[in-house]
Amino acid sequence: MASFVPTDFDPPTGFTAGDSRLEPLGPQHNERDYAAWTSSMEHIRRSPGFSEASWPREMSLDENRADLERHARDFVDRTGFTFTVLNSDDDVVGCVYVYPARDGVHDANVKSWVRESEAALDDALRRAIADWLTSDAWPFERPLYSPLLT
Repeated sequence: MASFVPTDFDPPTGFTAGDSRLEPLGPQHNERDYAAWTSSMEHIRRSPGFSEASWPREMSLDENRADLERHARDFVDRTGFTFTVLNSDDDVVGCVYVYPARDGVHDANVKSWVRESEAALDDALRRAIADWLTSDAWPFERPLYSPLLT
């Protein structure tokens, strides 16, 4: 199986889009991440890529921490890259997932969500992420990601 990213690729560890910033998701975000997605499960399910997904689903705070630890390991192992989206108060307002595409056409499958209370940010954030994914920051030529919700 081919590697998800080239061996010499140095993944970005941050990105700023308007008043939001991305940083690698990890267990240090557990309580804020849990509060964000558990308050917005139906909203997340309406986001592109999540309607048929097994997540979000009911989880304990400890199960969420284990999930965040897995995402952090994926980042270190370069098998996937998950970013938390933070506002200027360092509150979690969403997440971005960059993982290998399995469709034989795209080189990355990207999903994102924002908490329901921050839904107004979603379109601008998605446009910024779509531009970032095809910039020199990433080695992707054909990422699968919808820049617009409409």
